Amino acid sequence: MKRTLWTAMTAALLFGTSANATGLYSCEATKQSDWLSSDALTEKLEGEGWGVRRMKVDGGCWEVYGTDPEGRRVEGYFHPVTGDVKLIAQRGTILFRADE
Repeated sequence: MKRTLWTAMTAALLFGTSANATGLYSCEATKQSDWLSSDALTEKLEGEGWGVRRMKVDGGCWEVYGTDPEGRRVEGYFHPVTGDVKLIAQRGTILFRADE
């Protein structure tokens, strides 16, 4: 029993980070030191009319929850270095996806 629990905990630690990604979008790998800070991205988006409620890293992108410039409550994925919009979704429906 202890061995099974230890194995499960080890697997969760080793593979847990990939399990956190939602799979909606993945950005290409970039150096973390080149990323926009969350404050810089918030400032950029708010200047473009977005409302930022919260954000986190997902799939190598900044994932932002808030409202788009049209006032719709959405989930958006943004390039971590440029801040360009990569995907916009609302309640599981993709509203916009950048060409890859």
